[in-house]
Amino acid sequence: MNPTAARKSWIDAVTVYRQPRVLAMLFLGFSAGLPLLLVFGTLSAWLAREGVDKSTIGHVSWVALLYGLKFIWSPLVDRLRLPVIGRVFGQRRSWMLLAQTGVICGLLAMASSNPVNHLELLVYAALLVAFSSATQDISIDAWRIEAMPMEDQGAMAATYQIGYRIGMLLAGGGAFTLAHYYSWPLAYTVMAICMSIGIITTLIIPEPGHLVSRETWKQEEKVIHFVENSSHLPATVRDVYAWIIGAVICPFTEFFSRNGRFALVILLFIGLFRISDITMGVMANPLYVDVGFSDLDIGVVTKTVGPFITIAGALLGGSLVIRFGVLPVLLAGAILVMLTNLLFVSIAILPPDIMMLALVVGADNLSGGMAGSAFIAYLSGLTNKAYTATQYALFSSLMLLPAKFIGGFSGDVVDANGYVFFFVYTAMLGIPAILLILYLLKRKQGGHTS
Repeated sequence: MNPTAARKSWIDAVTVYRQPRVLAMLFLGFSAGLPLLLVFGTLSAWLAREGVDKSTIGHVSWVALLYGLKFIWSPLVDRLRLPVIGRVFGQRRSWMLLAQTGVICGLLAMASSNPVNHLELLVYAALLVAFSSATQDISIDAWRIEAMPMEDQGAMAATYQIGYRIGMLLAGGGAFTLAHYYSWPLAYTVMAICMSIGIITTLIIPEPGHLVSRETWKQEEKVIHFVENSSHLPATVRDVYAWIIGAVICPFTEFFSRNGRFALVILLFIGLFRISDITMGVMANPLYVDVGFSDLDIGVVTKTVGPFITIAGALLGGSLVIRFGVLPVLLAGAILVMLTNLLFVSIAILPPDIMMLALVVGADNLSGGMAGSAFIAYLSGLTNKAYTATQYALFSSLMLLPAKFIGGFSGDVVDANGYVFFFVYTAMLGIPAILLILYLLKRKQGGHTS
């Protein structure tokens, strides 16, 4: 991060949200958050209402795994120039438009599919939505990092999270309401229309510039050198090899050459930071049900109040990052996440109390929103703008995959040891990340940069 970030005033930390590109992230975040539940939780509910068996519903949920695999095709988003629209709108915006169009087409195809008679068609349409949505995430993340200086990435991350949560609210509660009063096909049709918000925003925002450092040019010279020394190979083969080196290999070698062996510490930290809260989140809803909260209580607190508190936490985190820098806010967020995990013990051992539920969920969402803004800003600062899409997609996938894997064993831990042990266990999972942040802070104070 730019060292000037720590010297900014509170006025600077707040007024940054008035900048047009920061505001644009609100609508791009909405466009990114809308499709996720439509191929995951909301889709599962639709299938359940139509009488699809639970085994099949579980298998269909694997569609969402595409989000964790987006690093595989992220080099294409970085380097492949789309014909026609690539020349008109630029690299980032053309991929956004293509992905947003794919999401709309996929949602309309889902709306026209009958889960009972044409389940296979519905799954193919959901795959199109998930793939297009993940591609949209890649291009939006790249635009976000390239559109504003690093000291403003906290605010960009905050508005992105707010928009994302609003999109998820619409795809969750909004879709359920439409399905209740009308039909699931109409709900998905309306969601497809709402994606036009992302398209309109993409058409309005400017294409960011691409700044390439001297060190990056040195990396790229290897590609040129390869081409010059491969005249014996067919031209097509040379072009393919050169593209793979420049689009796939160079982003990874650049990161390791820039950070040396310390790159392994950074990657370890990325993989560990979200394990605590993601693992805890798997068993939160089963806890509410098992202790006796009604569906109405759970819905009001977790699906209505919770997201708004997350938004407040995201805004707070973004402002704190601008005021104090990324690492101190990351440390505070990680500690708060660990402590709020322990608060869930009170729900497990006390009689059902709606006020206690609201307090614990509110604290969890506030800390999660704050930590999320800081973490997104941190990941943004790790990227080289010559390889923004590829490197950030790698970081975000690494952030999710270990946590999702460990979180899959949450039910086993609860069955074997109970809820109290589980929430203490998830809190302890946050300690390695806290220790690594302390190490990063110490290293930064010693004059090192990551």
